[in-house]
Amino acid sequence: MMALIFILNFLSLSAKDYQASFFGIQSGSSALNTRSIQFGIDYISANGGGRLVFPEGKYLTGCIHFKSNVTLHLNKGAVLLGSTNPFDYDRQNTPFDHNFQTSLALILGLNQRNIGITGEGEIDGQGKELAAAVGELVKKGLVKDRSVNRPDEDNRPMIINFFGCEKVTVKNITLRNSACWVECYNKCKNVIIDSIRVESRAFWNNDGIDIVDCTDFKVTNSYFNCSDDGICLKSLDPDAANGNILIQNNSMTTDASGIKFGTASLGGFKNIRILNNKVFDTNRSAIALEAVDGAVIDNIEVDGLQGRNIGNAIFLRAGARKGARKGKVQNISIQNVDVEIRNERNPLKIMPGIVIGGLPDQIITNVKLKNIAIRSAGGAEKTAAKISTDNLKDIPEKADSYPEYNMFGELPSWGVFIRHARNVQVDGLSIAIAKADFRTAMVLDDTHQSGFKKLNVKEPQSKKKIFMANSSEIKL
Repeated sequence: MMALIFILNFLSLSAKDYQASFFGIQSGSSALNTRSIQFGIDYISANGGGRLVFPEGKYLTGCIHFKSNVTLHLNKGAVLLGSTNPFDYDRQNTPFDHNFQTSLALILGLNQRNIGITGEGEIDGQGKELAAAVGELVKKGLVKDRSVNRPDEDNRPMIINFFGCEKVTVKNITLRNSACWVECYNKCKNVIIDSIRVESRAFWNNDGIDIVDCTDFKVTNSYFNCSDDGICLKSLDPDAANGNILIQNNSMTTDASGIKFGTASLGGFKNIRILNNKVFDTNRSAIALEAVDGAVIDNIEVDGLQGRNIGNAIFLRAGARKGARKGKVQNISIQNVDVEIRNERNPLKIMPGIVIGGLPDQIITNVKLKNIAIRSAGGAEKTAAKISTDNLKDIPEKADSYPEYNMFGELPSWGVFIRHARNVQVDGLSIAIAKADFRTAMVLDDTHQSGFKKLNVKEPQSKKKIFMANSSEIKL
């Protein structure tokens, strides 16, 4: 044991700092530093490891490849600028998404250990300009793509893409303006993402962070402002899963969902804790747990979730896209949630704050909801509606559709809609609307062995609070 401690201490002491200038890395917006930065990374890795330190300034670079035992450290005022030339980016042959098997990124890492990106500086992907340059290549026929204005993700570089890496630390850094997803960690282990800031609305698909089939992964104390999902977990390997994940003390504003599992959901999502997070000014769900490609979502704990001006609080979905194997959503605990649903010009587009949608042969099971408060405007009128409790059968199942909380179209409830579920236990639910709404507060369809305690429904008019169809063994 003492020998091991000695070795670890020796390695820690032998790792050193190297200034960027030592490798001829130049600040300024015109000098391309790709080769110099790569040489520095290779040299540090080959000589016992350490930090490559960037002082204040702007450093232009194309794609760089991480090596083990190296940390990029950006001092305050240091900015690593991604090249706007698409030919300055390399591909990493690893599973990506949408059936692509390659990925482009400014910073790539493949099967490396003990790596990091730290400091109070920034990495700016210059994504708007870079995506436009990709579009120009498509227009000229130099790059194959379906669209000039919106090239596929496979042709737009991310800022960070790590695959199969272990002991990864990304801390205090700011990531800006990606041309695609901001950062993706695929089959990585022992990852710490802490106190980072993401500012990326440069182009489509700017997920704040994508966690793909990873284990022992922490995202804490961070802020995400992005034009797609904030924190997104995906599973691309049917024989793998995300496991032992902690998402805590983060805040996010997005054009999609705050925290989402899916849509790529082949393997699984297990043993995940989501604690004390805030979602605001978001078009879709505060939290969406979706298994639509055969994944198993199991043992998920959500405790402490605040939402303001969002489309939906909680969305649970089990689906089956393209004949995929049957997925499962089970053993979900969500508590201490406080959400305000955004207004809509058409009140019928205000969806229930809680939507749980399984399928007849994919029942969502064992869901606990405790201390949930949801407020919305209401105001829907029956004369404008096509769906009510009289024609529940007209609500489509959409087994093979892209999952979103509003995927079913109009729903006959303003507060809670549950279909194809078993053992949903609610203890402390407060739902309120400001304007009279013809819809029922809660609609349960094919819901069984469930119970509702401490239910508080506030609406201007007095009417039936819960409508049940094809349901049994419900305790109120």
